[in-house]
Amino acid sequence: MSANSFDARSTLNVGDESYEIFRLDKVEGSKRLPYSLKVLLENLLRTEDGANITADHIRALGGWDAKAEPSEEIQFTPARVIMQDFTGVPCVVDLATMREAVKALGGDASRINPLAPAELVIDHSVIADVFNRPDAFEINTDIEYGRNKERYQFLRWGQTAFDEFKVVPPGTGIVHQVNIEHLARTIMVRNGQAYPDTCVGTDSHTTMVNGLGVLGWGVGGIEAEAAMLGQPVSMLIPRVVGFKLSGKAQPGVTATDVVLTITDMLRKHGVVGKFVEFYGEGVGAVPLANRATIGNMSPEFGSTCAIFPIDAETITYLRLTGRDDKQLALVEAYAKAQGLWHDPSHEPEYSEYIELDVSTVVPSISGPKRPQDRVVLAEAKTRFRDALSDYVTNGDESGKESFPASDAPTGSNGRVHNPTKVVGADGVEYEIDHGAVVIASITSCTNTSNPSVMLGAALLAKKAVEKGLTRKPWVKTTLAPGSKVVMDYYEKAGLIPYLEKVGFSLVGYGCVTCIGNSGPLPEEVSKAVNDADLAVVSVLSGNRNFEGRINPDVKMNYLASPPLVIAYALAGSMDIDITTEPLGVDPEGKPVYLADIWPSDEEIAEVVASSIDQDMFIDRYADVFAGDSRWQSLEIPTGATFEWDPQSTYVRKPPYFEGMQMQPAPVVDIAGARVLAKLGDSVTTDHISPAGSIKGDSPAGKYLAENGVERKDFNSYGSRRGNHEVMIRGTFANIRLRNQIAPGTEGGFTRDFTQADAPVSTIYDASVNYQAAGVPLVVLAGKEYGSGSSRDWAAKGTSLLGVRAVIAESYERIHRSNLIGMGVIPLQFPAGQSAASLGLTGEETFAFEGIAELNEGRTPKTVKVTTDTGVAFDAVVRIDTPGEADYYRNGGIMQYVLRSLVNKG
Repeated sequence: MSANSFDARSTLNVGDESYEIFRLDKVEGSKRLPYSLKVLLENLLRTEDGANITADHIRALGGWDAKAEPSEEIQFTPARVIMQDFTGVPCVVDLATMREAVKALGGDASRINPLAPAELVIDHSVIADVFNRPDAFEINTDIEYGRNKERYQFLRWGQTAFDEFKVVPPGTGIVHQVNIEHLARTIMVRNGQAYPDTCVGTDSHTTMVNGLGVLGWGVGGIEAEAAMLGQPVSMLIPRVVGFKLSGKAQPGVTATDVVLTITDMLRKHGVVGKFVEFYGEGVGAVPLANRATIGNMSPEFGSTCAIFPIDAETITYLRLTGRDDKQLALVEAYAKAQGLWHDPSHEPEYSEYIELDVSTVVPSISGPKRPQDRVVLAEAKTRFRDALSDYVTNGDESGKESFPASDAPTGSNGRVHNPTKVVGADGVEYEIDHGAVVIASITSCTNTSNPSVMLGAALLAKKAVEKGLTRKPWVKTTLAPGSKVVMDYYEKAGLIPYLEKVGFSLVGYGCVTCIGNSGPLPEEVSKAVNDADLAVVSVLSGNRNFEGRINPDVKMNYLASPPLVIAYALAGSMDIDITTEPLGVDPEGKPVYLADIWPSDEEIAEVVASSIDQDMFIDRYADVFAGDSRWQSLEIPTGATFEWDPQSTYVRKPPYFEGMQMQPAPVVDIAGARVLAKLGDSVTTDHISPAGSIKGDSPAGKYLAENGVERKDFNSYGSRRGNHEVMIRGTFANIRLRNQIAPGTEGGFTRDFTQADAPVSTIYDASVNYQAAGVPLVVLAGKEYGSGSSRDWAAKGTSLLGVRAVIAESYERIHRSNLIGMGVIPLQFPAGQSAASLGLTGEETFAFEGIAELNEGRTPKTVKVTTDTGVAFDAVVRIDTPGEADYYRNGGIMQYVLRSLVNKG
C-alpha cells in the first residue's frame, strides 16, 4: 500500500470498469516534466513506502532541474521483467540456486519467486545451419531442439516451478518483436490498479518497447533477477534529451536509414546514461513500426531509453495487433487523464535539445564494425576501400597494413586485391575477393517488426526475379523474421516464391545472424576465405555488427535495411557502388541497376494495406505459451527445487553462494594485484563474453571435449550460459580481442606473471594460477568499456576469473552496474588520463587504498592506486548510488537480495 503522502490516490472510470490510480497532478511541477519522468513519478507515488521511497523522493522528481547533473537517487519498481533465453537461462539457474541457498540459511525457499510478471522468449538459439531451401526452417528447428534439449527442459521446469513466469517456446519469434506485438500492455492492470506498463529486460534492445510508449530498458541478468524478487532498480533521476522530429522522409528512404542517422547524431551528441524522448509535430507522422525501430537502437547510441509518448498512432497499432477494445479504451483514458497523451502544442522541459528534419535523411548503411559508424550508401564503396586496410595485411615489415588511398590506382580496381577461385558444391567455378558479401541476412527485431521495410524487400526481390537476377553463388542468404505474422503477410501478398528464388528462404524465427548464429559458410567458401586471408563481408538488417560477432570467417560487417540486404546479395560485393553500378544483367545482357528494382513508397504502402490484418496477430498469439509438439513432449522434473544433473554440460549449479554467511565479510582494500588484461577503447561485452561459436582449441572447447562433447555439438557460448564452467573459460575469449600485455596475439591470451619470464598463456589458465597463488586481478581499459549487449556473463565471468577491480576511462551503463552486482569495483582513470598517459604497461603490481571506507556506510569519491613502479593516481569510484554501495558491501546483488529475503522471512 502506498503511503499516499500527496493524496494522489483516485479512481478512474472507463466504461463499466473502475480502477485505482495515482494522479500526477497532485505533485507540484509534474505538468512540465518530460513524458518519461512522469512515468517514473507515477511509479514513486504508487510504491511510496516511507522508507526506500519517500515523499522527499517524489518532491525531488516533481522539482527536477532539467539542467542539473544527476544527483538525486530514486528507486524504480518495474511492472514486469522480460528475458530472452541466452540471458534468461542463467537467470533461472540463479533463481533455482537461490532457492537452495535460502533454505540453507534457514529461510523459506518459496520466497524465491517472481513477484511481478516475468516472461521469457526463446529466440537466441536457432542457428542457420541450412539455408536456401524451402524446408530450412523445419531442419534448423529440429537441430535446435537436439542441441538445446537440456536447456529447454530446464526452462520448461521453470515455467511449472515458478509463479508469474511464462516461456514463449522456440520457433515463435524474437523477444522484442513479441513484446510489442503481444506482451506489452502499455497500461497495466493488477490488483484493481491501473498504471503505466514499465519493464526491464535482460537484453539491451528491450528499449524497442519504448516505441509503444512503454518505459523500459535493458539491465543485466543480475539486476533483472533482483527486480523479479521485488527489489527496485536504484537509479539517479536522469537528464532527458528532447529530440524533435520534423519533415517527411524522401522517396526511397527507409526507417532503417532514419534510425542509422539518429544513431549517428546521438552518438556524436553524447547521450550515455540519459533518457531520449521524441516530441513535436513530426511525432504523429512517425508510424509505430518506425518508432519501435528507433527505440530498438537506443543501446547503439548509448541512451538508457528512447521513448515516444502515447498517442492515436499507439492506439491504432494496439488495435492492429489484436489488443481488445477494453484495453484500448483504458490506454487512451488513462493516458489522457494523467497527462501522458502526446500533445504537440505542449513542449515539456528538457535538459538538452536536438532536432532532425527527416527530409534530409539519405540512404545509409553502417559498418564495418560498429552500429554508430554510419556510411552514406553512395559513399559505401569508397568507405569500404578506406576501411579495408584495417583488415588485410599487405606484408610490410611493421605488420601494419599499408594500402593506398581509395583514389590511388592499384591493380585493376583501385586497391590491393586478391582474387581467389572457388568451385561450388554444384561444380560451378567463380571468383571471390576482398569485400565479397558472403552473408546477406534479413534478421533481427529491429527491422523485421517493420512491415514497410519487410514488404519493400520482398517487392524488390520480385522485381529482381522479373529482371532475371538472383543471389551470387557465394552469398549465404537467410530470412529470419521476429514473428510468424511476417510470413503470414508475405504469404497473403504472394511474395514468398520471389524471396525464395533470390535465396531468402525462411531459416527460423529468431535473432540468428544478429546474435552470431549465422551458421557455417559453405565449406568451399570458408576454405577460400581462410586460405587467402580474405576480408569478406556480411550485410544484415540487424542492430549489432561488432568484430567477431557475426561469423568467425567474416571480418567486416554492415547493417542495412532489408531491401539493401537483398540488393547486396544480388551484387555479391561491397566493392561496388550499388547506387550507380549494375547489380547484374538481365537475360538479354542489359545491365540492371538498383533503381530499376527499387519499389516505390506507393507500391509498398498499397501492399502493406492489403496484406496485413488484425486476425493474423490474434491467431498467432492465441496460445503463444503452449508451443509445438516438440516443446510439449519434453520431459521435465517436478518439484520446487531443480534436480541438477552432474553430467550436464548445459546447466550446472553455480558457485556464487558457496560458504555464504548471513553477515557479509567487511570490505577490504586490494594489494598485490596483477593485470589480467590491458585493453583499448570500445571493448564490448561481446569481446568480454562472446556469444558465438566455441573454438575447438580454446579452454571452453577443451573442457567440452574432456566431457565427451563432440566438436559438432559444441553449440555456442550463448547457448551454454547455464554452465559456469564453460562461461568462465569463455570470458575474454573473443577471437578479435587484443590484449596489449600479450602483443602479437589475438583472442583470449595474456601473460602469466606467476611463471618465470611471464609466458603467454590463455586468460583462463593464467587465472587458475593467479587464484591458486592468492593474487587478485585487475583489468585496465579505455573508453566505453562494456558497451554493447547487456551480457551478465561479462561481469560474472570477470568476477569468477578472480578480477577484483576494473580501471577504465569510461563505462557503458549496464556493464558498470553489473560489475558491482558481481562484487567487482569499477574505477575510472582521472579525467584526461589513461593507462598510456600514466605509463602503465600492465606488467606492474597494483595496490588500491581507500575501498575499505565503504564499511563506514559511505562511498569514497576516489581510491588511491599505486604500483610497484612508482606510478600513483586517484581513481574515481564508479559506485554511483547508495543502493549500488549496499550491493558491493554484500559481495554482490544476489547475496544482498538473499540476505534481505531471509531477514524478512
